[in-house]
Amino acid sequence: MGTPEFPDLGKHCSVVECQQIDFLPFTCDSCNKVFCLVHRSYIKHNCPKGDRQNVTVVICPLCAKGVHLIPDEDPNITWERHVNTDCDPSNYEKATKKKKCPVPGCREVLTFSNTINCRDCMADHCLKHRFGPDHKCPGPKKPEAGLSFMGLLSRSQKETSNRNRASATSSPNWGSFLSAASSFKASAEASVAKLSNELSQKWTTKDGVGQSSSSGSRNRQVEECPQCGAKFSSVTTLVDHVQKVHEKGGTRAGVKKLTVDVCPKCSKGFRDPVALVEHVERDHGGTSRV
Repeated sequence: MGTPEFPDLGKHCSVVECQQIDFLPFTCDSCNKVFCLVHRSYIKHNCPKGDRQNVTVVICPLCAKGVHLIPDEDPNITWERHVNTDCDPSNYEKATKKKKCPVPGCREVLTFSNTINCRDCMADHCLKHRFGPDHKCPGPKKPEAGLSFMGLLSRSQKETSNRNRASATSSPNWGSFLSAASSFKASAEASVAKLSNELSQKWTTKDGVGQSSSSGSRNRQVEECPQCGAKFSSVTTLVDHVQKVHEKGGTRAGVKKLTVDVCPKCSKGFRDPVALVEHVERDHGGTSRV
C-alpha cells in the first residue's frame, strides 16, 4: 500500500469482496469505516446504522404539515403524537390553496418568479397583467379633503366655543359671580383713582389754603422729622423742611432723601403710600379693600 516515498498513502475498501486500494477513500459517517468510490453509499456497503441518518418526512392529509419520522421509533407513535399536539385542520386550506391573479378570467398561479406588485393599488398580479390598464387599476388613493390644516383648526375652534357655551348655560351662578367680581373691581379702581387725584391736588395747593383747611388738626399734633429728629407744629412745615434740607442736599452729611405723603383729610404725613391708603380707609370712611 502506498509508495516508497509515501508509504501511508491510500487505504483499502472495507468491503471484504472488494479490498481495493483507494488514494481518496470515503469514511462513512454512520459506521466510521473506509470505503472506495463504488461502495461509499449506505446501500452499497449495507451500512447497519444508515437508517439513523435517513430523514423521512410524511405530509399530513389533515393539516398539510410535514411529519418527520424518527429512526428507531414506530411510525404509528410518531403519527399519533403529531395528531394530538401539532395537527391543525384549519391550516389545510391555507397551505394547499394557491394564490392566483385577481384579474377576471385569468387563472395564472402566482409564484415567486411571476408575481408583480402594483405600486398604485398595492395588489399582486401576474406578468401578463402587471400594467395598470391591463388589470384596470383604479390609481392611487386620493387624500381625504377633511384632513387639511384649516379644516382641523376651524373644527377645534367650533368645539371650544360650543364647550364654553355649554358650561356657561349649565352654571348660571358662575356668570353672576363673574359680574359681581367685575363690578367690585371697577368700584375699587374708581376709589383709588379718586384718592390719587385728591392727593395730587393737595400737593399743588398753596401753603395758605392748606393751613386754613387743617388748622384744627395741626394744633393738636407735633410732627417730627424722621431723618434729623427736628419737630414741627404742622405737616406743611415738615414737608418744606424735608424739601429744603434733605432733598436739595442741605448741610447735613449722610442724610438720605425722603418722600412724605400727606393725607388730604387731616394733613397727616406718611412715608409709605400703603399706610396712607389704609389710614384713609380706616379713619375717614374710605372704600374698604378685600
